[in-house]
Amino acid sequence: MAEVERTAAGSALTKLILDLFRLNNRMLTSGDRLVANLGLTSARWQVLGTIEASERPQPVAWLARDMGANRQNVQRIVNDLEKEGLVAFAANPHHRRAQLVVLTEKGRITCEMAMRLQAPWASGLADGLEVTEIERTHRVMRALLHKLEGSEEAREEA
Repeated sequence: MAEVERTAAGSALTKLILDLFRLNNRMLTSGDRLVANLGLTSARWQVLGTIEASERPQPVAWLARDMGANRQNVQRIVNDLEKEGLVAFAANPHHRRAQLVVLTEKGRITCEMAMRLQAPWASGLADGLEVTEIERTHRVMRALLHKLEGSEEAREEA
């Protein structure tokens, strides 16, 4: 197979993407271990955190959009969380079938406990890194996310 030509930036980005895949897998595994005693996984924790961070209750489709995740996967996780009493469904005045997802008191407490575990974990990971480096990396990631979301929206409109 012939070598595909990339710009220098494209080659650097490709290396970054491959490492981001590895980092994502390691983060999920580490997150799973961190919150296992709370009965959570990284995926459940992410859904709970998205619900908690929302300004108001949202339907599953909106939560999935905010997470950049597949609606069906988020629905499955929300259903599991509801069975465990961490979230509940509420009537949506704007859409009869798309119920709103709300944290229960148990869900709120579980989120708080997870964040108490996360704070020293994140600080430990950040140890030895400069805040400006972390912020610069975050800006690059947000720029890439913005470009990808823009290209997805353009495809959907076509």
